Amino acid sequence: MKPPTDQLPFVAVVTGSSSGIGQAVALELASRGAHVLLHARTNLEGLMRTAKEIRQQAGDQPDHCPVRCMLADVRSVVAIDSMVRAVFAWHGYVNVWVHAAGADVLTGQAVSQSFEKKLEQLWETDLRGTLLTSRRVAQQMLARGVPHTTLPSIVLMGWDQAEHGMEGDSGQYFCPIKAAVAAFSNSLAKSLAPHVRVNCIAPGWIQTEWGMETSDPWSSRAQREALLNRWGNPKDVARIVAAISMGDGEFVNAQTIAVNGGWCGGADHVRSRMSHEPRPFWDWR
Repeated sequence: MKPPTDQLPFVAVVTGSSSGIGQAVALELASRGAHVLLHARTNLEGLMRTAKEIRQQAGDQPDHCPVRCMLADVRSVVAIDSMVRAVFAWHGYVNVWVHAAGADVLTGQAVSQSFEKKLEQLWETDLRGTLLTSRRVAQQMLARGVPHTTLPSIVLMGWDQAEHGMEGDSGQYFCPIKAAVAAFSNSLAKSLAPHVRVNCIAPGWIQTEWGMETSDPWSSRAQREALLNRWGNPKDVARIVAAISMGDGEFVNAQTIAVNGGWCGGADHVRSRMSHEPRPFWDWR
């Protein structure tokens, strides 16, 4: 006999949850009671660290936040199909699928790769992998539904500067890729409404591994370009994902939500008109 629907668990899947934003999202959803399936392409050690932190969060109630780990390469159609089937077999449904998997082209050996190679990796993982995975997840969500009153949802990861553009090689490969993710997110939301919600999170300068190791000029720029004068951290993104995914954001759909502390456009002159005033801006008449 099945338990009442209000006793069935909230099931979340977070791809790319071995580190960074994906890891923070998985931890946040688990802290709110979700059963979380963790995913990475090859970083099993990172997945195990995330799983360990989730169990530590649970303390003396480990059964309240079961966790599973899975390795799969979202660049492969075969791997995507196998992953999606296995994920939905866990509980028979998924409440929220957060697709945070992305290629790292800013740290490690990838730094020395050519523009063309970095673009290829981002295309295969961040765009093509996101599109193909999300479509297959959507098919399963439509077919299976969820045993809760909340609608199932898909959350994708864009970038806040994709809409505006950024100078340099990194802007030239990240902006078009992430802009495409946001456009796909809106299109998928329209295709699945009113049965499945789809939203795109657009993080700003978030201090993941690259941010911790970057040069002082880049670190200063990241802080300067946020109206709140600081780096964002993965938890800032995770809290927004959780807020729109676990019952509080039922009317949020087909949105690209910037999490950036208020982006000021990257130009010092945006503030220069205030900096030379003899009085603070709040005394302006």
